[in-house]
Amino acid sequence: MIPRIAATLAGIARSLRAILGVPDYERYVIHMRACHRGGAVLTREAFARERAESRYNRPGSRCC
Repeated sequence: MIPRIAATLAGIARSLRAILGVPDYERYVIHMRACHRGGAVLTREAFARERAESRYNRPGSRCC
C-alpha cells in the first residue's frame, strides 16, 4: 500500500513540475541514455542553465 501511495505522490509531483515548467533532469538523463547512446549528458547545472536560456531567451516568448 505504501509503495503505491509513494508512486502516486511522485506522479503528482512530476505533473505539477511539468505544469509549472520546471525541467526534469532525471527524465532528460533517461532519454539521453536510451535515445542518444554515446552522447554527452549535461550536468544538472548545465541542464538547468540551458533550459532557463531556452525558456527566457527565445523571440516572442514575452510581450515586451
